[in-house]
Amino acid sequence: MKLVKWEDLPAKMQKEEVRPYYDSLSDKRVQLCAKRTFDFMASAAMTVVLSPVLAGVAVAIKADSEGPVFYRQTRVTQYGKEFKIFKFRRMVTDADKIGSLVTVSNDKRVTKVGRFIRKYKIDELPQLFNILSGDMTLVGTRPEVPKYVDQYSDEMMATLLLPAGVTSLASIYYKDENNLLDDAEDVDAVYMETILPDKMKWNLKAIKDFSFFGDIKLMFMTVLAAAGKDYEAK
Repeated sequence: MKLVKWEDLPAKMQKEEVRPYYDSLSDKRVQLCAKRTFDFMASAAMTVVLSPVLAGVAVAIKADSEGPVFYRQTRVTQYGKEFKIFKFRRMVTDADKIGSLVTVSNDKRVTKVGRFIRKYKIDELPQLFNILSGDMTLVGTRPEVPKYVDQYSDEMMATLLLPAGVTSLASIYYKDENNLLDDAEDVDAVYMETILPDKMKWNLKAIKDFSFFGDIKLMFMTVLAAAGKDYEAK
């Protein structure tokens, strides 16, 4: 996983607030290399092992509702690069055009199969393809849509020093995030003004405290969280 020279960062990332995070990662280049190697090998192995599950979910989605198997949406990853994320489709076709970009727990756009795969995070499995291509990593800040990234503070831009991730400490602490939005009149406003800033606190801490073995620990935490274990923010 390559960390470019400071002067080669996009201008919007060459901020005083970003520099401490960049310097911290600069001292861990060997661990970043190990991170990318592990990402590729683990995601390749998981793709093979989970191929029957991926195929079964694909069939269930097609049988449940009309539309494609995969949901492809533009997200933002390392250095502000835009990419198309892979997720199993859990909503009706063109759901983005008839509601918020954020999903709430009782969202009527979610299909029957979609509710099941969302509950157990199965909809995230196709992101293994994004990891193999280098657009994502196993552990890192969850990728946001450009609309939200455009509203990042200067310090939040530090989260773009590394590729977007499938799981993170913030996503574990906010695994039931959609429940917090159920009663919101303006879902986007509540997400941007309340939830995202708190999630970013943990995302930024993860950048500053990054370690390869810390990533391994967080993956085990993710499995336990998906199985029902609750973690309280410390």
